[in-house]
Amino acid sequence: MCKILGVSRSNYYYEINRITTEIETDEDKLVIEIFEASKGHYGARKIKVELQKRGLILSRRKIRQIMMRNALVSSYTVSQYKPVKSTPNEQKIENIVDRDFDHREIH
Repeated sequence: MCKILGVSRSNYYYEINRITTEIETDEDKLVIEIFEASKGHYGARKIKVELQKRGLILSRRKIRQIMMRNALVSSYTVSQYKPVKSTPNEQKIENIVDRDFDHREIH
């Protein structure tokens, strides 16, 4: 069919996919609404929880597809530097059990 019309197959399938992805469903609108309400912070997992609160059940993968289709990328926090004490293992430990061990090497 593509040969008769003089259109490449890849372009034909590209156009079909483009047309079907431009159609927004109610699910798409809800996911976009929740994402924008969270100021771009929520990912697929948190959006799934919000949808469940609203009575709509969608899989995480479906939500992720909707997000990818609409170019929604959640922001995430960068891990912060946490300084470590310089001598964490040099504290004196009391001998509570008060056992006297023989420190000779065993051969």
